[in-house]
Formats: sequence, structure tokens, C-alpha cells
Amino acid sequence: MAPRVTQPAPTAAKPATDQKSSVQSLAKAFRLLEAIAASETEMTLSEIAAAADLDPGTTHRMLNTMIDLGYVARGEKRRFSLTLKVLDLGFHAIGRQDMRAIARPLLRSLVGEVSEAASIGVLHGSDVLYVERMRAGITRLGVDIRVGTVIPAATTMIGWSILAFLPAAELDRLMATPGLVPLPDLHARLAGTRDQGYALSASHISSGLTVLAVPVRDQDGYPVAGLSVAAPSIRLTPDELRARALTPLQLAANLIARGLQASGGAVVS
Repeated sequence: MAPRVTQPAPTAAKPATDQKSSVQSLAKAFRLLEAIAASETEMTLSEIAAAADLDPGTTHRMLNTMIDLGYVARGEKRRFSLTLKVLDLGFHAIGRQDMRAIARPLLRSLVGEVSEAASIGVLHGSDVLYVERMRAGITRLGVDIRVGTVIPAATTMIGWSILAFLPAAELDRLMATPGLVPLPDLHARLAGTRDQGYALSASHISSGLTVLAVPVRDQDGYPVAGLSVAAPSIRLTPDELRARALTPLQLAANLIARGLQASGGAVVS
């Protein structure tokens, strides 16, 4: 069975303000969050309802849902405030934008005589989310991977380069994800990746390609991303790709890690 590849959703043809193409309950939920965020103090249910222009019953149900999801906290005297989990949404976006800006010129430098594509991706649940990608000219390399493409981490070299350096408990949790079907020898492959510091194999999602990947690790050694290059197997053997591309790839990964640290950017799965 071919690995699942999820492409980014197409841009909606109608504006978001079109009532027919919007979800009103979702819009109300965001009005509720914005109302709480705009207040400098904790708010009562009636204060939130008035600020968000919602009826008390709807406000009560939405607050309970937000509490269950971890985005709102109930304090003393039934007053409500946002939790730090809301900040994660912004930090995810900021971190990935930082990563794209830092990685783009380095990816471009990796594409050329040796490799025909270079990519950086982050762990998104048990998948790899491609954050940036560069290709040589208009070359098409099998599966059309673009920014926003999502592929199971167990089937990609970027995924292996991240998974191999995760803490054991986190890796075990990911491997137990419902519906995840890892390769039969995945644990052995991850052990080899961890020992040698890189993942190298024929692509499992596109025939005729060899892919080399290394982790991008933060100051604590945690793999915040994976960086890869791909070359046609007919042109370079795996050993030739490793000999010619490993050192530049590791240097680029180190520079991205240092850039993220300097900018304060961080990407969390």
C-alpha cells in the first residue's frame, strides 16, 4: 500500500465572510477567545457573553468545551481566563516562519550538482509536515511534495532522522499511535540512524530516488526538524550521495539550529 501523502488544502474560492462558506459556531468560539484575551483580568460568564455578543447559554457551552480542550481555565468565583496553551498556536506559527526564513537560503545551497531537491520538515503528530522545499529548476521527482505536504514519519528519511533522536518514551508513544503502520524493521533502522547520525535509503514514497537526511537538534539535543537531500539513484549510489552531501547537509542543519536558537524560534510537534 502506498504511503499516505496529504497535500495542502486549496485556497477557498469564496471570502471567509461569506455566510454560506463559514461555520458560525466556530466564528463564535473565536469571538469568545478574543473577548477573554482582550481583558486584563479574569472574566465572569456574563462579562464574556456581553463582550463576545453571545447569549449566556451558548457562552456556557463553549466555555466548558474550551476548558475540556485546555484553552480556558476556570478560576475562583467562576471567573475565566486563557491558558498558556493558546500561546502554543502562535508559537507554532512563529517558529515555522522563523525556520522557513532561516532554512530557505541553506536549502538553495544544497540543490545543484549533487542533489536535485532539499527539504526541511517537522514532526506533526506521527507525520512529517514539510515546512520548506527547494528543487533544481522544474525537475519533477516522483511524488509532488510541496510546502504543507504531510507524509507518515515512518516512511520518510526526514521522519527517521527525527524519530531516531526522540526520547524513548516519546518514540514509544508515537509508535503506538492508532492507525500507524511502521515498516517491519523500523526500530532497527532508527537504531542505525541514531548510531551513524543520519538516515540514508532509497525513497519509500517515490521510486528512483535516494534520500539522505540529518536531524536539526536544539541546544538540548532534541530533534526539532529533519533536513534532507534527494538525488536520482541512476546518477548517484547511496555511498556516493553520502560522500558528497553529508558534510554540507550536517553543516546546514547546524546553521539552522543556531539560527533558530538566536532568533528564539522553536518548533514543537
